[in-house]
Amino acid sequence: MIQNYKVITLCGSTRFKEQFIETQKRLTLEGCIVISVGLFGHSGDEEVWKPGTKKMLDDMHKRKIDMTLNELIPNKVSCGDDL
Repeated sequence: MIQNYKVITLCGSTRFKEQFIETQKRLTLEGCIVISVGLFGHSGDEEVWKPGTKKMLDDMHKRKIDMTLNELIPNKVSCGDDL
């Protein structure tokens, strides 16, 4: 938590881009700091598949998780829930 804000990292398949975006928006409006993926390789961001990029992005995502106490796969959980 940073001051009054829970910090949450969203995890899951990038096939579900719309769910990531919807969840990020909802949690942000609920007062959470949301860390998410930067590219959606399974939803059209072709840059992910360049040599070395996927490995780097996977490692960066693990470091994002390290920065938070909560990780969430986009679903119906809200920021106010006990994560």
